[in-house]
Amino acid sequence: MAKNKIKYVCDNCGYESSGWMGKCPSCSEWNTFIEEITEPRGVESKGTKIILKGLDDITSDKNIRIDTGIDEMNRVLGGGLVKGSLVLVGGDPGIGKSTILLQVCKSTDAEDGIMYISGEESLSQIGIRAKRLGVESKTLLLGAETDLGSIVACIDETRPSVVIIDSIQTVYSSQLQSVPGSVTQIRNSTLAFMETAKKLDISIFLVGHVTKEGSLAGPKVLEHIVDTVLYFEGDRSHNFRILRAVKNRFGSTNEIGVFKMTSEGLEEIKNPSELMLSGRNNEACGSCVVPALEGTRPVLVEIQALVCASISPMPRRLSTGTDQKRTSMLTGVLEKKGGILLDKCDVYVNAAGGIKVSEPACDLAVVCSIASGFKGRAVDKDTVIMGEIGLTGEVRAISKIEKRVLEAEKMGFGYAVVPADNAVAAAKAANSIEILAVRDIHHAMEAVFR
Repeated sequence: MAKNKIKYVCDNCGYESSGWMGKCPSCSEWNTFIEEITEPRGVESKGTKIILKGLDDITSDKNIRIDTGIDEMNRVLGGGLVKGSLVLVGGDPGIGKSTILLQVCKSTDAEDGIMYISGEESLSQIGIRAKRLGVESKTLLLGAETDLGSIVACIDETRPSVVIIDSIQTVYSSQLQSVPGSVTQIRNSTLAFMETAKKLDISIFLVGHVTKEGSLAGPKVLEHIVDTVLYFEGDRSHNFRILRAVKNRFGSTNEIGVFKMTSEGLEEIKNPSELMLSGRNNEACGSCVVPALEGTRPVLVEIQALVCASISPMPRRLSTGTDQKRTSMLTGVLEKKGGILLDKCDVYVNAAGGIKVSEPACDLAVVCSIASGFKGRAVDKDTVIMGEIGLTGEVRAISKIEKRVLEAEKMGFGYAVVPADNAVAAAKAANSIEILAVRDIHHAMEAVFR
């Protein structure tokens, strides 16, 4: 009789080794190897014959998507929840993962009902939270279970349209000797749910915890197995949340959904620009508004900059909500090409409201906000600024200029500073907003501080 073998698996990336190591050679993390016992494999059985079809012989169901009843969720998923898909929802503790999925139970049009399995709460606790959120669906079935075999058997017997597993880290297989939450258990459970989703043509949501670094807990292969990965972003000190797709086999990964946390659950934000600009001080120095593009949706974001004298021989360059390295680069371009000396100043840049902007179209707004903070001159409150900046100080063209201009016009802005190469397209899209075309940083400063 063959003996069980012992292997060591990295709890961070899933790297396997025959012996324990202090540092993982794959992800370079320390003290992440966990001992696991594996059963010996038997003789490989002969597989069944594979049925092959041509592309023209494959017919697709026109009603392949399920309406979740939440427009922001449908947007991120690419138009709705795809039947037979496996969706992983990750986020910080308390960010609203379970809340949004319970609201999906409330509003989703599921013909065969919805099953919600929790491994972290009892049925009474789930019921209390569901009633607080106003969930009154008669087709919703609740369960509290962590055994993988029991959950899969229940799904196979009930066959609902949608299944929610909260969370994947609590599910374990009794056939494996490793503890729940280990790399082997998470990988095995995810593969089992993937097979169930494809075989029964049902949609399954998996809730995943995140590590202190902000990545999903468990092996990286977990994200490769599932069809869609959604991240809930936001600061618990702010009352709005952003749902973002980082992987989607059935839609774009550039879309976001914006929600506001209330006592009755998550409320959809139909106009994110209005939310981002609420509380803005129109007369403050160091403040600019940029129409950032999130997928197909333009969102007006306030970029703030604080420039003050430094007491350190190495002035600080800090940014929140914008890319740290790109902000430092833009500061250097502003010094060299804009003639603004910041070598004895600390520079702090912030995207107000807790949102993260990373596209190059925000470069010009970052530069203008820093210049405004340095000069002590406020940018006109009715002006939006957009454009990419190169290392030689030129302002380059950006994409989707029409949508950005129309969003600024809708929010009541009167002037739009745009790259010269986008001026013609912006003028055609504009109705009442005035277009100010600029070619470099000096030209932009003249337009902004006119």
